[in-house]
Order: sequence, then structure tokens, then C-alpha cells
Amino acid sequence: MTVLSVNLNKVALLRNQRDIDYPSVIQMAEIALKAGAQGITVHPRPDERHTRKTDVSELATLLRNNYPAPVEFNIEGYPTADFLDLVEAAQPQQVTLVPDDPDQKTSDHGWNINKDRELLTGVIARIRDKTSARVSVFVDHVPAIAAEAASVGADRIELYTGPYFEAFGTDSRQACLDGFRKTAEAARDAGLEVNAGHDLNLENLGLFLETIPWVEEVSIGHALTADALLMGMDGAVRAYVDLISKSK
Repeated sequence: MTVLSVNLNKVALLRNQRDIDYPSVIQMAEIALKAGAQGITVHPRPDERHTRKTDVSELATLLRNNYPAPVEFNIEGYPTADFLDLVEAAQPQQVTLVPDDPDQKTSDHGWNINKDRELLTGVIARIRDKTSARVSVFVDHVPAIAAEAASVGADRIELYTGPYFEAFGTDSRQACLDGFRKTAEAARDAGLEVNAGHDLNLENLGLFLETIPWVEEVSIGHALTADALLMGMDGAVRAYVDLISKSK
């Protein structure tokens, strides 16, 4: 069954608007996990505009001590030296490599693996050597990318689902979904597991999982945090967990 990993970046962003310690990233993680989430995701960026290095270490300690497996800590980001040092200190269950520039507001494209082959091969080898984490690479819905991801040593791909969000209410929705399914099928054929994330929400998530029922994990932050303003974090997480369950 697909698991839900709650991305806490937007919680951290709200906290950082003031020089105070709330809303608490740790408290929101605890509420999310109690409500049924099976993982926590953060995407620390160099300027710490949302998730801070201290958040990563505090979450790692919380999850390691209070929430044994199968609860998962997923750290995603561009593999700078500082990012890799952070990963090695935190020892998460999953590392998701994302090709975003430091000044990007949010991730908006997948890796060009052939162009970045040397970087990715070296980074994945280092993560393998220094941690026990699985490695996922953030990719566009292009079937050929699956074999490329396998060739650099990845365990999973994470499908960048922004284009699906954009196509959802249009005539191009089915063609877009077909592209995602073909990419997921290619990943499965290449021996990779499949994650998905970016702009998935309560309106579009069900159809996506019905189309690709072998998605292992969805990482959801922006939409879930927005829903939490109406439902509370507990209610929002429960709504997503229920939707995932029904989609199967």
C-alpha cells in the first residue's frame, strides 16, 4: 500500500516568518504520525528559509528514539557537500536527490541524468558507503529516464507530478497520466520502485494512485499544510490517509 510522507517545509516556513519557535516542526511531525502518516519529509536548502539544519537533527532524534521502523525519515535536496554531511549525520531511511538551484522557490523539474551522470553516480556511492538509506532520484515523466536512474545506482525514482497538477482539469489529463504510467512501468521493469510528489492534493491524488497503484510513497507538503488550516494537521493527515486507502 502507498504510504504518506508529510513534508514539513511549509510549517517551518511559517515559523521562520517570526523570530519565535512556533509552529513547532517537531510537534507537527508528532501529530502527523499519530494521525497515520508513515513518514516525514524535509527539504533543507542552503539559506534555511524553511527547514533548518537543527530541524533535521531534532527530527532524526525524534524518529529514531520514538518511532521505530516502518516510520521513515526522508531528506530531499540538491547534493551539495553540506547536504551530504547533513544526511550522514541524520542517517535517514531515504534520501531523495533533487536538481534544484539554491534560489528556486520550489522544485520544478527532474534530473537530466545523462548530463549529471558523474555527479549522481558519485553521490549515490557516497550515500551507500556512509548510510543505510535508500536513494530516490527526482525525475520527469519520461520513460527512458527509468533505465538511466537504475544505471547510476538509484533504488527508486520520485515522479515530479507538477505537470499532472497542471493538466488535471484539462483535456490533456489522460495523456499526461498515460505518460506517468509508462514511466512508472519502465521503472518497475528496470527494478526500481516508484515514489511521487509535488502538487498532489485531495482532488487529484486518488486518480493518480488508481492509475499507478504500485506507487510506494507520496510526499505531500504544500497542499496538506493548506488543508490543515481548515481541518487541523490531524484532520488533514487523516483525510489523505483515508483517500490513499480507498484508492486501493
